[in-house]
Amino acid sequence: MPLWTLILVLLAFPAAAEPDAAAIVRAAIEHYRGKTSWMRLEMVVNRPDWERRLRLEAWTQGLDRSLVRVLAPRKDAGNATLLVGDAMWMYNPRVNRVIRIPASMMNQSWMGSDFSNADIARSDDLIDQYEHRLLGVERVDGHRAWRIRSIPHEDAPVVWGFEDSLIRDDYVILEHTYHDQAGVLVRRLTAREIGELDGRPYALRERMERLDKPGHWTEVHILEARFDRPLPAGLFTLANLRNPRP
Repeated sequence: MPLWTLILVLLAFPAAAEPDAAAIVRAAIEHYRGKTSWMRLEMVVNRPDWERRLRLEAWTQGLDRSLVRVLAPRKDAGNATLLVGDAMWMYNPRVNRVIRIPASMMNQSWMGSDFSNADIARSDDLIDQYEHRLLGVERVDGHRAWRIRSIPHEDAPVVWGFEDSLIRDDYVILEHTYHDQAGVLVRRLTAREIGELDGRPYALRERMERLDKPGHWTEVHILEARFDRPLPAGLFTLANLRNPRP
């Protein structure tokens, strides 16, 4: 084929454009949560001189409703966190008290782990309160993977200067990093094992590391999950947070 003909063909049929970065982020979060989700999981909190294990049960609905309840160990069982829209509450069975979590505490540690209250909520904040741009495309284990930078709006109630994500073409999040206002990497979430849950590719084991504190990490292992199934009425309520149905 003559060179000028090849040029005309390329102009007529340009390479497929990469998906919009914001659309990729939304699709990854929707993939993680589904229309609804239910999970049983184990959380391991590691420190240089001790380790702590929690068994959890979690439910989500849409992008702005979630409930996480501690099942074990016994001293922590019954502690629970509820998110509905922009409102978040925690229940402590020892004092039989529900506490509203203000926006200023969303970035504080959840149950002494390296995950924050905002991480546990996994709400739509990353979609609504950030601008996203595509940094590049990589090949990872035979998949295309998009590297995306998310920069918070000036009025967003977050502490990070920016966050970077590496999202596979099946919308599994391989890595998510958190950088302070100076651009220094502070935390890193990595998918350490990928498999299948209820028919969808999924990160079965994730680790959150504190780069500013060596030896501080928290790992979550999903034991069982169901997606897009009906959930009981009244699940995401303060009444159920305090007195869960059997």
